[in-house]
Amino acid sequence: MSIPNSTDGANTRPTLVLKGQAAEMTVDLGGGSIADFHLGEDGINPLAWDSRMFAPDPNAVSAMKPRPFGHFLCLDRWGSASDAEKANGMTDHGEAGSVWWEVIKDPVSQKGVIETSMAASLPTAGIRVERRIQLLDAEAVFLATESITNDNAIGRIYNIVQHPSIAGIFLDEKTVVDCNGTTGFTQHETLPNPQERVVQWPNALNDQDQSVDIRFLGEDTEPEVVSYVVEDEYGWVTAVSPSTGLLFGYLWKSDEFPWINLWRNAKDGRPFARGLEFGTSGLHRPGHDLVATGKIFDKAIYRYIDAQETQTFRYVSFLVNIPGGYAGVASVNYDGKTITIEEAGGKGRTFSLMASDLFQKAEPAKQTPLDSRKEII
Repeated sequence: MSIPNSTDGANTRPTLVLKGQAAEMTVDLGGGSIADFHLGEDGINPLAWDSRMFAPDPNAVSAMKPRPFGHFLCLDRWGSASDAEKANGMTDHGEAGSVWWEVIKDPVSQKGVIETSMAASLPTAGIRVERRIQLLDAEAVFLATESITNDNAIGRIYNIVQHPSIAGIFLDEKTVVDCNGTTGFTQHETLPNPQERVVQWPNALNDQDQSVDIRFLGEDTEPEVVSYVVEDEYGWVTAVSPSTGLLFGYLWKSDEFPWINLWRNAKDGRPFARGLEFGTSGLHRPGHDLVATGKIFDKAIYRYIDAQETQTFRYVSFLVNIPGGYAGVASVNYDGKTITIEEAGGKGRTFSLMASDLFQKAEPAKQTPLDSRKEII
């Protein structure tokens, strides 16, 4: 297996690097996270987030052990495992961010696209994930296609949620998050009736029942997690950093990912991390609570996958340099060839990214046997 070089302190972590003319990206194979996505040779990485920052003693966390970085995958669940599952070794957010991923296809450049693929097996969940990444050479755009296969002898429920977290110099009090979520609720008041106190984007209610505009983040992170449904054909979420002159965002089909989940975190009186999460669930609870609840706002909060079945999901990510005084994003549209980003605040400034047929029907992943961890350590 090919392992390009990347450093983590005094240790070398196995990574996969894709380089285009417009942008570069890095996938960390110890957990499969997209750890870096930046413009040009040395641009700013919005995904400068490391789960080690949240450990009681970050220095005690093994530098080489698989762990989540900037954009990691929540699979086979979003949120906590049940007490019984934890006793059997299941982790919060599932195993995808804590196992080694194997490179199936080294990066290859052809017809203006740099393409690679990788895979991981989740031993406790009995699920396999294969991911294909296509980075456009001339645009700061990549498409990720993830095929989920149930290797169990029986069908089961599961969830897949993308967990991009912005941090570092990209995130400050001026960073503004926009999306096309509509009706929502806060996670701290989820059960028994998560629809009891409805909010509408971009507002949410804190513990004192005060309305909060969660486009922004200061020192107060209440409410910490708010979930919204997507009603348009395509869902999108963006983060604009006036301090760095950079716009970062995602686009996906809402029939694949009907939920947007926004997580906020502050430390020492300033923004520390923000999650721009989107996926198949809006309820941050163990499986028994998902089944008992069924749906929220008439949207499913889990998926069913049959024995040996493969289900495929796709999303696009993009970067854009923005001018001074940029007010945030009013809309992100895709017409089958072009992604068009329109500025909020009535200024009407737009950016267009030539993206071609990104959401063409994907073929199921090939069942490539995974080798054991010993090959990459």
